[in-house]
Amino acid sequence: MSTPEPWSLHPQLARDTIAIGDLALSRVLVVNDANWPWLLLVPRRPGVGEIIDLDEVERAQLMTEITRAGRALKEVTACDKLNVAALGNVVPQLHVHVIARRAGDAGWPKPIWGAAPPLPHDPRELDRFIAAIRRKVWVAAEGS
Repeated sequence: MSTPEPWSLHPQLARDTIAIGDLALSRVLVVNDANWPWLLLVPRRPGVGEIIDLDEVERAQLMTEITRAGRALKEVTACDKLNVAALGNVVPQLHVHVIARRAGDAGWPKPIWGAAPPLPHDPRELDRFIAAIRRKVWVAAEGS
């Protein structure tokens, strides 16, 4: 009997993001681009490239996690619109973008890809953003 393939984050995603924590299914990452508050959810399942590759329970869990991340992002940023997408044209590992948009941002109203060169994060702002997202998504009662 063979050992199941271990999960690992695609090298491109590892280069372009900062890990902020794990939900039941997905690793949550912040994209290294200060143009937009931008999270990625990556299901920790080896060999998964499409949402349809997840089983029914995992697909439902992913939707729950997208909702949690989206609500947290909307509360933290007071954005005008959330963009949610799972493209995978460049990185084949399933990853879901959850992006806070504002009318008048660098790409508005078009998709963000190619709209502006990446901007580095201010370290203090990034720390505050990550702390706020963690509080909104992972806070659990003591002992749970």
